[in-house]
Amino acid sequence: METSTTLINSAIALENQYGAHNYHPIPVVLSKGQGVIVWDTEGKKYFDFLSAYSAVNQGHCHPRIIDALTKQARELTLCSRAFYNDKLGLAEKFVCELFGYDKALFMNSGAEANETAIKLARKWGYTKKGIPTDEAIIVAVKKNFHGRTTTIISASTDPSSTSGFGPLMPGFKIVDYDNVAQLEESLNDPRVCGLWIEPIQGEAGVYVPSEGYLKEAERICRNNNVLLMMDEIQTGIGRTGKMLASDHEDVRADLLIMGKALSGGTMPVSCVLADDEIMLVIKPGEHGSTFGGNPLAAVVTVEALRVITEEGLINNADVQGAFFRSRMRALAKQTDLVTEVRGKGLLNAIVINDSPESETAWNLCIELMNHGLLAKPTHGNIIRLAPPLVITTEEMDQSCSIIEKCVLGFR
Repeated sequence: METSTTLINSAIALENQYGAHNYHPIPVVLSKGQGVIVWDTEGKKYFDFLSAYSAVNQGHCHPRIIDALTKQARELTLCSRAFYNDKLGLAEKFVCELFGYDKALFMNSGAEANETAIKLARKWGYTKKGIPTDEAIIVAVKKNFHGRTTTIISASTDPSSTSGFGPLMPGFKIVDYDNVAQLEESLNDPRVCGLWIEPIQGEAGVYVPSEGYLKEAERICRNNNVLLMMDEIQTGIGRTGKMLASDHEDVRADLLIMGKALSGGTMPVSCVLADDEIMLVIKPGEHGSTFGGNPLAAVVTVEALRVITEEGLINNADVQGAFFRSRMRALAKQTDLVTEVRGKGLLNAIVINDSPESETAWNLCIELMNHGLLAKPTHGNIIRLAPPLVITTEEMDQSCSIIEKCVLGFR
């Protein structure tokens, strides 16, 4: 009879033998989740401080979302967009009214949503702005992360995303993040159709721009007839203490790009929102997805968003995030190991006083795992800490105590 330890080793060994080595997971094998807690195959519980890269904002296996999913799964899951279904229009209406746009285009992954936004921006640039054919430029920023497709990595400045995957696609110009002067200069080019940014750079290490940067970006886009393409895949759906991170500066994107928590972590759902002038440049047959807009995803999306708005999760993210940063900044004063704490709401990071090439942050995450909290480094020496938005004050207090104990005792 297999022991639980044998099962853990077997699960890891199977992935290593039969799976592509495109991830480097923390060595824990999870089998169950509820709310903020996940359990491994031995029954040990952990606080989840990654939330599947912010896809599980509503908490693991939220009963309302699971009920909606299972009920619809018994009726109709997929018919493709070759036919109408009785759920998609309801979901499109719901998200358009919630976020204030004319049209919604549902896809599956966040990368697909970003690809959709790229196509919309370019087509709009040619048909509405009058950019000469094949000369459209999208301005992106350094340290961005929008996905892993070959088009998207063409705008990346991360060598791990681009090295060995060329030739890269033309049509992107890269500027510094949080630099208004460079936006003024770059967006003045009449060939520019879009500015593509994250309101907070999550994957890069939770870089929060200076106050007013997003508002200035919006103004410069308006002045130059450039579309503001806002990637809220990780920062949206309540994560930062507002429904959208761009809401902190009252900024309205021309192309709003969302994914991850749109389904509460139950299935891949993404969406691009825009007004008619932009969305209707794409005609039938020019873009689509077999699974995009399926009735199962439509039902799940509506319920997932209702959970966020009806259960006070946006305000909870704001309150718990402030509590968390206060504890972490107090911790940073007690040790040289933590050099910076940054974030908004429940999207936060601590910077470890070591080089990105070192294993210090990784080893600290292993120590956190051993004490019942799961997190993972990004870019070597930055640990992103982003629990589900359902976390209670008691759970946050316990989690902060674990982090404090591990950091202060780290050798």
